Amino acid sequence: MNRISPLAALISVLLPTSVLAQTIEGTVVNNNGLAVAGAKVEVEGVGVETTTDKAGRFTFTDLVEGKSELHISSKGFAHLHQDISVPAQGTKQVEFILQRSPIEVIDVYATPIHMSVMESASPVSVLTGETLRRQQASTLGDSLEKLPGVQSNFHGGVASTPIIRGLSGPRVLISQNGLDVSDVSRVGPDHSVASEASTAQQIEVLRGPATLFYGSGAVGGVVNVVDGRVPTDNTTRGEWLLETSSVDDKKLGSFNLTTGYESFAFYADGYWRESNDYEVPVAPDIDSDEPQDHIVKNSAEKSDGITLGTSYLFDQGYVGVAVEQFNREYGIPGHSHGDSEDENVYADLEQTRVQLLGELNVDSKWISKINLRGGFTDYEHAEIEEGAVGTLFENETHEIKLDFIHNPIADWNGGISFHYKNSDVAAQGEEAFTPPSEAQTIALAIMEEKHFGDVLLQFGGRIERVTIDASNVLLPTLDAHGHDEEEGEGEDEHDHDHDHEEETELTRVFALDHEFTPVSLSAGLVWDFTPGYNLGLSISRSERAPSAAELLSFGAHIGTGTYEVGALFALDDDGSSIGLTEENIDLETANNIDLTLRKTQGDIGFVFNAFYNQVDNYYYQTATGLFAESGHDHEHEHEESGVEEDEHSDELPVYLFQTDDVILHGFEAQIAWQATDTFKATLFSDYVRARLKDGGDLPRTPPLRFGTQFSYETAHLSAHLDITRYQEQDRVSSDETATDGYTLVDASVSYDLPVSNQDIAVFLKGNNLTDTEARVHTSFLKDIAPRPGRNISIGVRGNF
Repeated sequence: MNRISPLAALISVLLPTSVLAQTIEGTVVNNNGLAVAGAKVEVEGVGVETTTDKAGRFTFTDLVEGKSELHISSKGFAHLHQDISVPAQGTKQVEFILQRSPIEVIDVYATPIHMSVMESASPVSVLTGETLRRQQASTLGDSLEKLPGVQSNFHGGVASTPIIRGLSGPRVLISQNGLDVSDVSRVGPDHSVASEASTAQQIEVLRGPATLFYGSGAVGGVVNVVDGRVPTDNTTRGEWLLETSSVDDKKLGSFNLTTGYESFAFYADGYWRESNDYEVPVAPDIDSDEPQDHIVKNSAEKSDGITLGTSYLFDQGYVGVAVEQFNREYGIPGHSHGDSEDENVYADLEQTRVQLLGELNVDSKWISKINLRGGFTDYEHAEIEEGAVGTLFENETHEIKLDFIHNPIADWNGGISFHYKNSDVAAQGEEAFTPPSEAQTIALAIMEEKHFGDVLLQFGGRIERVTIDASNVLLPTLDAHGHDEEEGEGEDEHDHDHDHEEETELTRVFALDHEFTPVSLSAGLVWDFTPGYNLGLSISRSERAPSAAELLSFGAHIGTGTYEVGALFALDDDGSSIGLTEENIDLETANNIDLTLRKTQGDIGFVFNAFYNQVDNYYYQTATGLFAESGHDHEHEHEESGVEEDEHSDELPVYLFQTDDVILHGFEAQIAWQATDTFKATLFSDYVRARLKDGGDLPRTPPLRFGTQFSYETAHLSAHLDITRYQEQDRVSSDETATDGYTLVDASVSYDLPVSNQDIAVFLKGNNLTDTEARVHTSFLKDIAPRPGRNISIGVRGNF
């Protein structure tokens, strides 16, 4: 039965329909002439697709007369693009031959126009299927860190976020189904990402600027978590997982289910995870004379979540909604109050997220498809101190995206995207170092691509209007001093505290309203210069508006062990007090070039990326040499020495946001050899050099890394051995220390047990099998929270 939505009917009336043709019949085979079943065949730019049957056959009817481009893809094969001429009448027979690829070629959902990891001008990585399940961890950053060009800031295993090519925080956008995850993880490393890997279908990483698709907050890259919470079909299928780990006594259970009836589809997922403080090879407090437990204290976590979604399906597409409740309670290592070591600070995170997704295929002269993405997020994150809420972070976000994909115009495929986002962020309490603010983005973007023979040309542009409003910006009178300064004679501790209270009362309060207009442009090409090889080139100029935290911060940030002061402020001439800056607040501008060489077919495949990124007016924190009181009695373990500071236990170093020109350059390399049908070896390496243009190194830059994976896979058995080497990092800023290199050895094995209509796999995983002491250079807690020691996980998962 045909079902036509009112919106489709309206558009079909307003826009004239196209002249329709007859039939295209085709066959997809491999290079041995054998049929490829289940291959996806898609007509580019019009949203029409089908899959091949057991004999490799497919059929399209009612295509538009003239030239069309087909995209054919199947697991284990390189993707194929082929132009065909659709006749005005009759049936046309075609055959396509797919070539084997040792590097898995996966479609990317993060972009409105078609893209895969081996066909994009910009470098892309995707985790999906068994690889995602094998590498998933409790945090997003730790789940992705084996991808080339991606590392983790590893905040005690409880709040780790991804670092892409040395960039993180406000420069790397974390999204879910293309919409901002809308937490506060970009504000501080101790803030967890409100997204879960165990219920995801795939996780995509766009390395380098992705501002055309997501805005100026993605100047360093994008991590997009893709799930099926808004179902696009009513096929009954599902997945479940049970797992336990030894190093932290972790217990995990998760599931997702999709089903439906006629025009309605339904989805549900849920997960539950609980873990204790994790064990390490060496006690963190190595300088203490007292015996220490080999655990990282206050690194336990407990989280759960549930999602319900439904969609209405019709011949031209779908529209659906999903509601998620996400809860997470986790410790913050190295953060305690008072005299009792048992009084640890922990975070209690709650988020309610509503997503509206839709897709409408339009049979009209100009428009072929309309994509709709909308979201509402209500986020709350309380830091609990001595049983009471010490600081409360809140974020309420509304977001909507509309993509209008046009019919091919002179063989150009692409469309126009409209984007609106409003985020209302507030923090209250003793450690609310940023005042409440509202950020609004309104944007228009265009993306186009065209094949010129063996060359695919891609280009795009985006213009935004970004406003930041804050009605209660604080400028306290800061009692800051150097540690080599002597306190005045006769000033005892009581007098010092009294003076501090009086000075704090002199806080200035004023309103701020900043408006920015970031403009981003990019151009790229992919040249298939010989069969099985392509060369990609991407050039972009991306502008970013500074975040509210970078501008307005003024207070103690215990998660980083610093007293943060935003770029709106500056040191006075004498260098001992802080006032409003006289400098202009400018956009950050990144000029990036990426060069990619790929071998896409045969028993050996490779991807080599080289990049150069010059960022002008780069916002970053620098040490002022001053120290200020944190506001109340903290026992915060010193970042560099790993021991408690007694003399200045209630003081934090003052860091000031400033701007400078920086250069980041480096490479990612991956080589895969499919030696036999069952055995594959993969080598990878990545490196980034991050420095100030006029000399000096940026802090917490990931070190050179290289590694290998050996895989053995049969119909029922899968085994993997990973060896990764992290080199020493001695290119450091003036206020950090070098970090020794280390080697991690991981292994996993799983066995499939077909039971009834389910595929059940029993698996065993081992991480850090050599029990190596590993301190992550990019972590703020590297001296008190090294990586976990030897860990053995066992579990069972099923698919149906």
